[in-house]
Amino acid sequence: MRMTVDDDTLAKRAGKGDRDAFAALLERHYDRIWRIGLRLLGDADEAADLAQEVCVDLAGKMASFRGDSRFTTWLYRVVVNAARDAMRRNATRRRANEGYADVSALVEAGDAARQADIRWLYEALGALGDDLRETAVLVLQEELSHAETGAILGIKEATVSWRMHEVRKKLKGLAEAGEELSP
Repeated sequence: MRMTVDDDTLAKRAGKGDRDAFAALLERHYDRIWRIGLRLLGDADEAADLAQEVCVDLAGKMASFRGDSRFTTWLYRVVVNAARDAMRRNATRRRANEGYADVSALVEAGDAARQADIRWLYEALGALGDDLRETAVLVLQEELSHAETGAILGIKEATVSWRMHEVRKKLKGLAEAGEELSP
């Protein structure tokens, strides 16, 4: 008769670098990870992507399993947190796409001066570094607070405020110089 090793024991072994124990846990729980992802995200492809992401990340997280709760409880937390992150990324991406679509509609429908201003602003934002551009888009276009933007970007609210100060300073400098941003 073959004895099955329980999840908690496998998790502790995997946390110490036992690849066979880690593989056994993934084999046992991959379907559960995917199923939770499907229920939280509502899309099979996104659930598959989430399951892959969790499995890759799990290798580094196994050492943090202390056994204070059952392995499955700990695993649920890992999957739920990963799903939350995915939902935030998707929502941010969706809002950005909607914002760009709205601005594009204004460009098409607006008068020539407004179109020129909007084109200039896009080009100016494109000239900023990625960190400043991300911050500007979230604060100015998505109308998020500095606290919300900081939470999304994983930075302090004060850093968001500093970045926005830099954005304003750079945009003002470009506008005063009357620089043409187009190639």
